[in-house]
Parts: sequence; structure tokens; C-alpha cells
Amino acid sequence: MSSCSQKQQSQKTGITYNDRTNGGYQRFRQTHPSPGPGLVPIEGGTFVLGGSAGQDVAYEYNNVRRRVTVPSFYMDETEVSNQDWLDYLHWINITFTDDRELYYNATPDTLVWRRPLSYNEPYVDNYLRHPAFQDYPVVGVTWEQAQDYCVWRTDRTNENILRQRGNLLAWKDNANQKGGATKEPFNTDIYLNGQYRGQGIDGKKMMPDLNPNATNKGAKAVRPVRMEDGILKQGYRLPSEAEWEYAALALAGNTEFENINDGKVYPWNGMGVRSPKRATRGLMLANFKRSSGDNAGVGGYLNDKADITAPVRSYQPNDFGLYNMAGNVNEWVGDTYRQTSFEDVDDFNPFRGNEFTNKRLADPSKGLYAKDKFGRPIKDAAKSGHKLKYSEFIAAQQGGQNNSIETNPKGTPADSANAVANIPANPVAGKAYKADLRDYADSVNNDLYGTTTLVNNHSKVYKGGSWNDMAYWLNPSTRRFMNQDEASAEVGFRCAMTLVGAPEIYPQGKPHLKVKKAKAYKSR
Repeated sequence: MSSCSQKQQSQKTGITYNDRTNGGYQRFRQTHPSPGPGLVPIEGGTFVLGGSAGQDVAYEYNNVRRRVTVPSFYMDETEVSNQDWLDYLHWINITFTDDRELYYNATPDTLVWRRPLSYNEPYVDNYLRHPAFQDYPVVGVTWEQAQDYCVWRTDRTNENILRQRGNLLAWKDNANQKGGATKEPFNTDIYLNGQYRGQGIDGKKMMPDLNPNATNKGAKAVRPVRMEDGILKQGYRLPSEAEWEYAALALAGNTEFENINDGKVYPWNGMGVRSPKRATRGLMLANFKRSSGDNAGVGGYLNDKADITAPVRSYQPNDFGLYNMAGNVNEWVGDTYRQTSFEDVDDFNPFRGNEFTNKRLADPSKGLYAKDKFGRPIKDAAKSGHKLKYSEFIAAQQGGQNNSIETNPKGTPADSANAVANIPANPVAGKAYKADLRDYADSVNNDLYGTTTLVNNHSKVYKGGSWNDMAYWLNPSTRRFMNQDEASAEVGFRCAMTLVGAPEIYPQGKPHLKVKKAKAYKSR
């Protein structure tokens, strides 16, 4: 909160902020949040989606060029490593000691290394857990597992911030971690809703509560951290396909005064895949398969220093500071695959895969979220594309029937060929509202899935090329897909995070138009 000698005032009413005596109206310190651990800032801008592709050797016609704008965001400097995933598994083991199913479901499929005519059993047994591979990218994870990891990483990052600040009980005093005791774990959404506090949870440095109605039994009123405090991080997530391609190209390194001096075929400059520098001349700039049967180069001079994957900090980073945006492992992105996505998506922040949800309320009168057995809010498919009237909202939360609310059948519309027929008609545009917009509200027909197409709503995009791919797939525009519950020894992932506030990341040394500060109001 602001702590100037002269307190700030509302520009529209003149009421002084952060004053307990006048009602406790609060204005929080305006801040440009720093990235979460492991992330680097990516300043957004316009670029041509699919523009770096020189040829379409597979004749897929699935990356038609389209100019779009990607907002600024944060992205992992490296791929998620085996050590990162072992941290995740360790937390599950100490927090849900008796839940073997949760641990089993979170474990990567190490059998992705197994081949009928290849001796890969050592990788099946050692790749995930042996310390020699701890800095190598985790593989064998499905798109669904990657999504779960993002949620876990968000909660652990925010919990660590709050415990280090003293807003929650410090780690050394936290009973949750003593003797393997299992209490309800921290969840960001539950915490922000005021449902994670009390004895054994609250820290010694809670935020002061200026609300005149707040009471704390004679002591100074305190409260949990709010989103408005700017302390907690936005959620980790998979990057969108457009974000990933934009970050991989890193054209900002070739830009001066809004002019792009040279395009790119790969995350580095030039048409080749070898280093042109004298000290490293001839070395590969990425980990990929040079030709059939050549995964590493010649013994005695391995020019890409890897046979399967390489450590996540290998080769030169691109101009955004991101490692291995070509080769090593392909990377999951958030988008659902459609051949025509580049033609269909919006030109600002393009994305295909929205499944809109609402948090279920256990007590609508108090605004308390319903929680699952892991302490996370239960989410239901959104029932409307707009804010409901309060009476409609309460009726929906209580399970009441209201003719003005469109309802969806259980499950995703794509899960059943007859699902669309069960959705009540919407008088607007003749279609029902669907929380799932992966098909842009068209009618879903699964009759041809597995017969003439392998594409459905569970088909997710991965990009970047891998240790076992030819150089063609190193181009950031190339795209492939795989079912969200499938895994591969050639596919890993990295996380992203939304950047809130001004998009300009490095304003120093750049011209800006002057803006006057608002004048303080003085009553007469």
C-alpha cells in the first residue's frame, strides 16, 4: 500500500485512501510484477504466425501464414527437467502418503523408451530417477500430466512466497511438514477466497485489515494477502501455440525501431544448423537427428554432444534467452489441434482450446468454494456466456431449475456423438452456449474419428523438434499433434505465465509521451 507523507485520494470522489477512519478504502501500490521462478520475460508484438516455414513437405496445409499479435508474457528459460518432476512426485508422496493412485497417475510413462528392436531398457529404468539424468528434460508425460504440474507449481510457488514473507506460518513452524502429517495443502484459489487461514496456518506478518467491520478479538485486525496486493504470482500454464512460436523465433533480436532486419528459419540467425563462429565452427546448434542412423555424430568428435536428450541448459539460448527452443524434445502447447487453426483464430492472442469453467460454491450465501479431496476448488462447465442475474446465479449454484439458464449435459460435448442433440437450443444464433469453444461452437460429430481422421477435441499440439527428428521439424512453424493422454520419449514441455500490466518490458532509453499526474482534490 502507498505510504507517502500525503495520502492518495480518489480521483473521482476525493476520499482519502488507506485511512481506517473513513471506511478503509484501499489503493494498493501499483507494481509491475516480476516473473515467477524459472521464467524470463518475453515482450510481445506482431509477427506472422507460420511465417518462418519455407516448405510444407508433408503437404498438411496446416500453417497458413497469418499476421497476429502476441501479448507480453513470461516463459520458462528451460524445459522442465527430471529433477523438477521428482520434486513434484516427492511433494505428492509426503502430502498424500496413502494415496498410491495419485502418485501412480503423476508418474511419467517410462515405457515410452521401450522399442521392439532397440535395447533401450536402461533408459526405462534409469532416465527419470538416476542422478546422471537429473538435468535432462522430463519425457513420457502426457498433456494432462503437464497441466496438473502447472497447477501444482503455481500453488507451491505462491505458498513459498507467503511463508517466506510471514503471511503464512514459516516453513520451520509449519506443522503440515512435520512427521509426514497430512493436512489440507495450500491452494491459491482457496487461499484468495479466504478459506485457508486460522490457527496453525496464519503467519506472524499478516496484512493489516483497514475494514472498520473487521474484528480480531481486541488485537489489530489482519487479513490474508489479496490479489490486489500484487504479491502472488499468476498461474503457471502451458504456452499457447502462438506464444511458443513467437518466443522460439525471437525476432526481437533482429528488430530496430520497429523494423525487422532479417527473418529466421530457426531460433538462431542463418539458414544452417551449424555454428559459424571460429571457436565452435561446425558444431550443431541443436540436438536433433542429422540423418537416418546419425543421432550424435562420429565417436571421438560428437558434434551435438548428445545421443538421446541433452541437459536442459545446452547449446546457445535464442535472443529471448530461451534454451532448446529447437531440438532436444518437442514441447506440448495448450492448443487443441485443428488443421485450419491459423485461419480461424483471432488475430490478438490467438488460441484454440478454451473450456470455460466456474468454481462450484459449497455455500452460495457465504461465497465458499466446494473442494475436492486434494483441497482444490471443484470446477464446472460454464453455463452462460455472460454474467447471470443474481437470482439465476444462486439457482444454478443450488442446482435449481431456471428456464433462462442454458445447461450442458455432463461431460464434454466431444465425448459423445449425441451430446449436441441434448443441449437446449439457444435463441441467439440458433445454438446452445457451450463452455467448450475448441470447435468454435460448431456441431461436433465423432462418427469419422478413427476412420478417416485422428483429430478430435483431445488432439493437442506439440512443436519444436526432438533428438530423434530431422532438421525440418526444428522450424518453429511446424506443428504436429498427439492425444492429450498419450506420451512419447520425444515430447516434454515448459511452462508460461501471463504478464499483467504494461506490455513494455524494457522502457529505459526509449521515447515516451509525457502524462500529467492527477491533481489532488481540495474542498473549499
